[in-house]
Amino acid sequence: MIQIGKYNTLTIIRETEPGLFLSDDDDNEVLLPNRYVPEAFKIWDKLEVFVYLDNQERLVAVTDKPYIQRGEFALLRCNEVTNHGAFLDWGMVKELFCPFKEQAFKMKKGSWYLVYCYLDEESNRLVASSKTNQFLDNSKLTVSEFDEVDLIASHPSDIGWNVIINKEHAGLIYTDNIFQDISVGDKLKGIVKKIRPGNKIDIILGQVGYRNIEPNADKIMNHLQDNSGFLNLTDKSKPEDIKEVLQMSKKSFKKAVGTLYKQKLIAIKEDGIYLL
Repeated sequence: MIQIGKYNTLTIIRETEPGLFLSDDDDNEVLLPNRYVPEAFKIWDKLEVFVYLDNQERLVAVTDKPYIQRGEFALLRCNEVTNHGAFLDWGMVKELFCPFKEQAFKMKKGSWYLVYCYLDEESNRLVASSKTNQFLDNSKLTVSEFDEVDLIASHPSDIGWNVIINKEHAGLIYTDNIFQDISVGDKLKGIVKKIRPGNKIDIILGQVGYRNIEPNADKIMNHLQDNSGFLNLTDKSKPEDIKEVLQMSKKSFKKAVGTLYKQKLIAIKEDGIYLL
């Protein structure tokens, strides 16, 4: 079956005036217009193509690479707003439509929005939605505590940042666990710190507990080596100063420094830390 809004590996079955006709294993056909036809090809060759509806609402295959596929999240720019809705740049000739009913906030030309791409069953067209929460499901979790996960920054809240976990679950990073600047659409790595009642997922950037000591120790060592063997921080430094220099909490800093000190890699003095 040819999948709209996704990459398909299809077979060239015949050459015609408008282009090549491609087929899947079930003999479903789609046209690859001349502008996308490769310079060298043979009948029965296989091609990887993206399939969607063109400006005339016809099923078409292209070799363009979209910024988002069906079932994915991505940060896209709004190119135009009309009486029907917004049109987003997703790297294709035909822009991606986002109706007003699928806009969390009214979109504006030139602004960027985190959206989800799905197939509208009535029109059979690909559509975008910035109401991303409706496409996340925490009823059956596929992650456990201490799992490393892929994150997309969704939107900030009063207590931290809401994130999309592995493209399927909703999670939260609390403010006191954030030691770097985050923007909507950022792709990050994180760890499941805790799963609370109701399958609410707490996320931290980095690793939990003792797993966090070694990476932070490496970060301090790299900073020392890049700065002539000196770090102007101590256990008396302000948390915000440690965060600014090393992007870690004061608690994590003290643990990592303790590890390096026990390994006799550093000397701790009143004015800072020295590399031995």
